[in-house]
Amino acid sequence: MFPPRTGQQYHLVFGRYAATVTEQGAALRNLTLDGKNIIVPFEEDDIPNCCRGQLLIPFPNRIEDGEYEFEGAKYVLPIDEHERHNAIHGYGYRAYWTRLACTDNSVSLQWRAPALEGYPFDVIVTADYRLDEHGMALTLSALNNGSTDAPWAAAMHPWLANGQHSTGDAIEHDNAACRLRVPADTHVIADDRLLPRGTEPVDGTIYDLRDNPTLEERPFDDAWTGLRHDADGNASAVFTRPDGMVITVTGGPTITSFQVCTGTGFPEAIRPQGVAVEPQTAYANAFRSGKDLIVIKPGETSVTSIRISAEQR
Repeated sequence: MFPPRTGQQYHLVFGRYAATVTEQGAALRNLTLDGKNIIVPFEEDDIPNCCRGQLLIPFPNRIEDGEYEFEGAKYVLPIDEHERHNAIHGYGYRAYWTRLACTDNSVSLQWRAPALEGYPFDVIVTADYRLDEHGMALTLSALNNGSTDAPWAAAMHPWLANGQHSTGDAIEHDNAACRLRVPADTHVIADDRLLPRGTEPVDGTIYDLRDNPTLEERPFDDAWTGLRHDADGNASAVFTRPDGMVITVTGGPTITSFQVCTGTGFPEAIRPQGVAVEPQTAYANAFRSGKDLIVIKPGETSVTSIRISAEQR
């Protein structure tokens, strides 16, 4: 017998919550409250289409033409979004991660960036998942194990389940009945390659999600920045379903933006039954623009905290 294609499955339980984290990519394969899906799950032998539950490192989203300059040197990454000629979502989701520790409600996995010309930096990443009474907490730590500065950005890509079971374009109707609050004052303007070309205030536009609107006639694959963090440095997006489940995605101080994707127009066979709400330390093209790019000094560690919680009302 072979193990699942996504590797070992780490099943976690705490109180009303249950989750599975995969060895491949340290991905969050499922997360439930009282048996109801909080995120859109995938099966252990499936390709997690549309990046369901994946960690996007050492960069999330797109890098234009797969090329960037960092501290005087030029780097070229493989093009893996061919229709738009971009590099996308980094490397961490492709590899099996090493297990460091595992308990009934937690797992710690580690990945070392491989020796690649496009990203030659020696970064060692640890993903600590822990279930508690407040849901799933993720602490993502990136240690620069090399002798030079390392560029870094990170995101998590959960698709929040809409609570329905439709397929194809019918998912648009189900998503439209949901509400989404994102505490962001600024929308990132993107071109037809989904690359940023500027920003704009959300005031008076369909991109103003501060007052918890429905997603009716809001087909998104967009980023929001200018986040409003609370006194503890956290920024939370809140997704409310018609069945009364309220899902909160919270990012710590290093989270500077949220990407939201409704999956509008995606092929029916792979379209998730929900909405992606992705906390990011930087939005697309950060390796080229330098916007919100984290530079990790040798021997130092960048830490990002993310939490997904749910309440049934």
